[in-house]
Amino acid sequence: MSLSDQFCILAGPIVRKITPQQIVFWLATSHPARLTLEIQPENQAKRRIEMTETDTCHCLEAARYCYFHLIDIRLDEPLPQETWIGYDFLFAADMQNAEADAHQFRLTELADDICYPDKQTPGFVIRSRIKHILHGSCRKPHHKANRLDTDGLVIADEYLSTCIDEAQNWPALIMMSGDQVYADDVATPMLVAIHRLVEQMKWPNETFQGAQLIDSQSLKQNAELYFQREKILPKDEVDGEVKQLLFSSVKKPIFTSDNAHNHLISLEEVFAMYLLVWSPEAWQFTGLSMPKGLSEQARSGYQDKQAILEQFISGLPKVRRVMAHLPCAMIFDDHDITDDWNLTANWERIAYQNDFSRRILGNALLAYFVCQGWGNAPQNFPDELIELAQAALIQPGAREHEKLISRLLKYEHWHYSWQTKPKLVVVDSRTQRWQSLSRPDSPSGLMDWEALTQLQLDLLDQNAVILVSPAPIFGVKLIEAIQRLFTWFGKPLMVDAENWMAHKGAAYTLLNMFRHPKTPQHFVILSGDVHYSYVFSIGLKGRKNSPHIWQITSSGLRNEFPQGLLNWLDRLNRWLYAPWSPLNWFTKRKHMRVEPVKPGKASRGERLLNQAGIGLVELNEHGEPVKIVQLVKNEAIDFKLSDNN
Repeated sequence: MSLSDQFCILAGPIVRKITPQQIVFWLATSHPARLTLEIQPENQAKRRIEMTETDTCHCLEAARYCYFHLIDIRLDEPLPQETWIGYDFLFAADMQNAEADAHQFRLTELADDICYPDKQTPGFVIRSRIKHILHGSCRKPHHKANRLDTDGLVIADEYLSTCIDEAQNWPALIMMSGDQVYADDVATPMLVAIHRLVEQMKWPNETFQGAQLIDSQSLKQNAELYFQREKILPKDEVDGEVKQLLFSSVKKPIFTSDNAHNHLISLEEVFAMYLLVWSPEAWQFTGLSMPKGLSEQARSGYQDKQAILEQFISGLPKVRRVMAHLPCAMIFDDHDITDDWNLTANWERIAYQNDFSRRILGNALLAYFVCQGWGNAPQNFPDELIELAQAALIQPGAREHEKLISRLLKYEHWHYSWQTKPKLVVVDSRTQRWQSLSRPDSPSGLMDWEALTQLQLDLLDQNAVILVSPAPIFGVKLIEAIQRLFTWFGKPLMVDAENWMAHKGAAYTLLNMFRHPKTPQHFVILSGDVHYSYVFSIGLKGRKNSPHIWQITSSGLRNEFPQGLLNWLDRLNRWLYAPWSPLNWFTKRKHMRVEPVKPGKASRGERLLNQAGIGLVELNEHGEPVKIVQLVKNEAIDFKLSDNN
């Protein structure tokens, strides 16, 4: 099957942001097309919106057979709230010099499984306030969970199908709080599929500077590099300094993932990864079968990973469907770019001064910008930046590509907020780091003083807020103590010492924010990152008017922590940091009351839940959680809030 002779939707449509006056979509197609959107609120007349290459619709040509559509529609007549609004796209496709008008396609014809039962089109519900919110992070395609068929987004689709006719229970949005893709941890069968897909899309060749390989074509042609990319990942002229400063004990390169054997490098690889993890359509033009010429290392375990990925692919129709019905808010974490991204000042200095590593990081960030970042807040990204992205995509490796990477690496508006009720505030904890100048090998603060000051301004005069931090603000104390111990020995990268308490300045600035007299009275903090789930109820000691803070962590969508190790850490943490323990006085949170909430399935008092799935939070009219659930395969595990009242 060839992409050249047919029009298809490679990924999407994904609903990104919806309000009564604004609708934002993202999708990718195999050919350019003029788009028409039809929207029909229940019991109202249908509306047609013709889209042209204006502020309404940007079309980015990434390859001969790959086009990304960034759609931002502003409405003069507002849409109704609390009711089903159906929609459909019409595509007038330009098919290789043929008359475009002769090729008309409907979304519901191209993706006939995108609708829920008894619905003629996909649709959405605009909620006047957030009552239900789904959230999760860390979706690794080749992760083998306790159950092979576990995918949090598939579970979200199954949940949505149960409330398709109940607008009052329809989630307001799904929050994806990091690691939507794993650019640094790729199974060999997935990399093979990526290369086959980019060949079908006819992606332009990308040239490299300061690398052992000349261009991206060399990556695809050299089968010996599968599962051995650490041989070509950057070790520049300061190689000795790299090892001395960062990796002397574990002998890692700049890219610190233990699983960097297939780390994505070229622009085409990262974009293809997005298509393959979000939609079933692109899989029709590629495959997982083992190619000839692989090294013995690459062949080892290939079939096992292939079986896991085949199961992952089987769930993608449901993944596409849920993302076509719920607003998808997103923010990056490290694996969207690379493991330990910007962890220390020295890491940043070394990674960005090397031309090849800078390109690898920049390519992942460019793909994030197009596939995730733009849709969160289109107003934050000027047309000039989108035009520069188009120039970079047309000729990857050229001057415009480098210019765009420089712009994106310095960009300061990845964070955003939505004016929902309660207000949704999503922080960027990756690119605004509070570097330790006196100890550049120590973990940087997750946000610097200026960013935290701006965050406080965003929170002022709000009665309730949903604050999204990819890394939990209130983590497990024992695990943070272990990370602090490794940092003291100068080895923060060995234990991913990335937590809010790791940097004194950032930690105290953030904790003081909760003590501000005008801070919200109801904080719901949504986090991921850690590959297990838990809930803490938090207040200030000795304060009658203390805000009520809930740390709700759901991780991962398709990832889990080593079960035996987590059991021991959970048990030791309960013993060492019980409420009466004097060890609490040695933590930065000694003036805060932190009470864990038991999951309903807990035995022997466990607080940490280690099951892949997706979180569901129900809020009352004041923005307080009244129900916190982890949806896992065929089960809903309820955290016992009543025990903490």
